[in-house]
Amino acid sequence: MGKNGSGARTRTEPCAVCGKLFAPGRLYHASAIRPGISELIASDVKDWNADSRICGPDLSLYRRRYVADLLEQERGELSDLDRQVLESFEMGVSSVHASAASTLRKDLETETFGQRAADKVAAFGGSWSFIIAFCLVLVGWMTINVTGLLAGGFDPYPFILLNLVLSCIAALQAPVIMMSQKRQEEKDRLRAENDYMINLRAELEIRQLHDMIDHQMAHQWERLAELQQIQIELLEGRQRVKHS
Repeated sequence: MGKNGSGARTRTEPCAVCGKLFAPGRLYHASAIRPGISELIASDVKDWNADSRICGPDLSLYRRRYVADLLEQERGELSDLDRQVLESFEMGVSSVHASAASTLRKDLETETFGQRAADKVAAFGGSWSFIIAFCLVLVGWMTINVTGLLAGGFDPYPFILLNLVLSCIAALQAPVIMMSQKRQEEKDRLRAENDYMINLRAELEIRQLHDMIDHQMAHQWERLAELQQIQIELLEGRQRVKHS
């Protein structure tokens, strides 16, 4: 009873990389690992062979190293964004998107009052409402001063005061619009980085699927070739029996 109860020892096997003991279900067999990763492990572990097993954390580490080597071969030196994607390689695409979106949301939440005001002024200055209102003010200003509705007009032709007001508005509007454009460029940069991280993560996922499919097909072809060889041997054996 004691041996079959809760006190019974669970069978464990060592990891070929770290040497720690794990339950068999938590270890990955060498035949289930892609050849490129298996070769990378063999370069570090002398006793690595077709019957070896590796734990999940060590396999994840070698997966990241394998992907990093591929990216370095294709792109050269890795950027900070590439390293962020590699660090989150075990996360899903949605997790990478959520992380980048969270960065963008935090940046937007830290906007100052001046930045928000610049965005609103630039948005209003580039709208039809501003154009129509500005035209109405100009027409009204010139009409009042030409017709002399207000005691002969406060800004007679050639509207020197109006020119001064327009110059002041243009002088203030230009830097405000530049501030807003700079903020928009920063937002666009963050969105572009977000898209790049998602696309790179999706590319790595697709490569991983291709490697897994290629590995499975190669393994199936080996089994089919073995079955065919057995069938040929059986047929040859039957032919020998008939001739004998």
